[in-house]
Amino acid sequence: MTEYRNAADRVRAGADPIVEARALVAAMTPDELLECVDGDLDFWPGLADMIGGGYHEHTYPGAACARLGVPGIAFSDGPRGVVVGQATCFPVSMARAATWDPDLEERVGDAIGRELRRVGANLYGGVCVNLLRHPAWGRAQETYGEDPVLLGEMGAALTRGAQRWVMACVKHFALNSMENARFTVDVTVDDRVLHEVYLAHFERIVAEGVASVMSAYNSVNGEWCGQHRALLTDILREQWGFAGFVISDFVSGTRSGARSLRAGLDIEMPFRMVRRQRLPDELAAGEITHDELTASVERTVASLLRFQHVIDDSATIVVDDDAHAALAREAAARSIVLLTNDGVVPCPTPRRVVVIGRLAAEQNLGDRGSSRVFPATVVTPWDGLRARFGADQTQYDDGSDLARAASLAAGADLVVLVVGMTHLDEGEYIGLDSGPDLRALYPPQTPDTNELLQAAFARVSGSGQERAMGTGGDRQSLRLHDTDEALIRAVSEANPHTVVAVMSGSAVVMPWVDLPAATLMLWYPGQEGGHALADVIAGDVPPSGRLPFTIPVDESDLPFFDRHATEITYDRWHGYTKLQHEGVAPAFAFGWGLTTTTFEISGAAWVDTGDSSADDELVLAVTVTNVGQRSGSHVVQVYGGLPGSAVERAERLLVGFARTSELAPGQSTLVHIAVPPKRLCVWRPEQQAWALEPGEYRFEVSHSSADHAHVLLRTIRS
Repeated sequence: MTEYRNAADRVRAGADPIVEARALVAAMTPDELLECVDGDLDFWPGLADMIGGGYHEHTYPGAACARLGVPGIAFSDGPRGVVVGQATCFPVSMARAATWDPDLEERVGDAIGRELRRVGANLYGGVCVNLLRHPAWGRAQETYGEDPVLLGEMGAALTRGAQRWVMACVKHFALNSMENARFTVDVTVDDRVLHEVYLAHFERIVAEGVASVMSAYNSVNGEWCGQHRALLTDILREQWGFAGFVISDFVSGTRSGARSLRAGLDIEMPFRMVRRQRLPDELAAGEITHDELTASVERTVASLLRFQHVIDDSATIVVDDDAHAALAREAAARSIVLLTNDGVVPCPTPRRVVVIGRLAAEQNLGDRGSSRVFPATVVTPWDGLRARFGADQTQYDDGSDLARAASLAAGADLVVLVVGMTHLDEGEYIGLDSGPDLRALYPPQTPDTNELLQAAFARVSGSGQERAMGTGGDRQSLRLHDTDEALIRAVSEANPHTVVAVMSGSAVVMPWVDLPAATLMLWYPGQEGGHALADVIAGDVPPSGRLPFTIPVDESDLPFFDRHATEITYDRWHGYTKLQHEGVAPAFAFGWGLTTTTFEISGAAWVDTGDSSADDELVLAVTVTNVGQRSGSHVVQVYGGLPGSAVERAERLLVGFARTSELAPGQSTLVHIAVPPKRLCVWRPEQQAWALEPGEYRFEVSHSSADHAHVLLRTIRS
């Protein structure tokens, strides 16, 4: 038994983890304290290992104290599954956002948490909730869309599920929504927009009890996020009451020793890098105090103690890989958004099916950066459609020859054309040249540095496992490749029963969308995506996905985006709020998605009656009835706002949503939707507090952000 284990047992019996942590930290030597504020791997061997594929082979340790038995953290990334070893590859987060189903997302988090314990991880870095300001962002696929309420609820659900087995880390704090410029860009934002648009979802996940927060690479209002005291202490800890620990983003997320520590960054990840070089001298010179150092370590140790029973209870967990594969298939099928449909979906018994497009037969799982997952098997669209409709009834063409593809498509009962993006078009940006400012942070090279790095590159190039991280980056265009658009035109003209399936991590501008009989978003659908596509097209699973972002008619309808910007200002207008504010119609609205049946909403009413105060949670009840001919499920969305507000704000914002269970034809269900008061509030910078403007609020129970039906009014007092 170690001193840490004794303390953990006392915490499990009811002792205060903060008190126990203070006693443990007080017993540490100065060197042990310094070892608890960074990763446990030396920089150059660690970097060589990462380059050589180590990121996907082991967890990353930090903040351990062996003498006292403090285990520290064992980090593994996400968010579409465990990135270490072989694991279930779920659809990307943006796809799962399209389910609008927090209960399903919690189940995904539970499955990922179980698999994390299998590889020895105790910290999961997969709760990515950066707001999608512009869909060209390379890592859009890792988050949940453009709206803070949807982001917050889905991120909270993933946190709940994962934290049954591990600690979860929410990232990247904050305003990280550009990829190529993530190491250099300074984002300017005013205090109201910061809290109302870009931090509200982080606050929701902190309230859920997330164990850790990861700071971002970029700077905000002139200060790097890894040493941003206003973000990491004033807001995160003092305003929100966050009791966990803060880690840096990897390798280049810490620019200083003393400033980052004083700002509230607890662990520099993943190597002994900036802090190991600078903190000893800065501590000796009084640039940081012993109390500041111990306070940081106490936060980490207290969090470990708080979650130790979770780690202990999951140490012998048995993972059901088949059940997780079934869950991945369910999530993929329910994520598919049917954008248009001229009666071709469902198509249960076609006699001849033609599948076209190179992506139909490729394992296209998305980004190949830090979120990459290596599943045991991958079902491509071609695999899934052939399995569902039969090998004798299905034919495939890669689409490289337009005339050949059109000729093959002609006369088929069903054509499925798969087009879209890959890791070459969008993903995490990992440049080969980090630049002089970042290289200056590296420790001095050792005599064997070049040998280590050369061996790492040789290992990757000769491994045959493609474990090297992709270069990724922000998208250069929201249009499909010219070859894809030409293929859509040729095949759609050849056959009126063409379904176009778009693979992407965010919005695609679709000037061709009226040509095929149906268009759907397939996303990067994970290891079971091919089966899921077949499930929806054949009608085995009713389509029910809803867009987690707006698809514009033209890219010019969106905010300015420069993937090489060194400075940019973020205002409150993006996505559906920008289009509403400017009176511009979208191609497909936020929340849009077709079903193969018809739903009717009726009886919308508040559960209670009368006026409300700022402390009252509003609860709306509506009846949803399937008045169509097929089974299906519906997503009820509630938008609210204060007409004539005294301050600048969106006229209508998503304030609540609920997904029904699957309803048979003629079946009804009563749905209750809670609207927490904070979703109606504005941030008052002068008081540094939320405030609810009194007045008569307008609420709309809708099918999407563009639907203005079922209006209810509610007077709210301050």
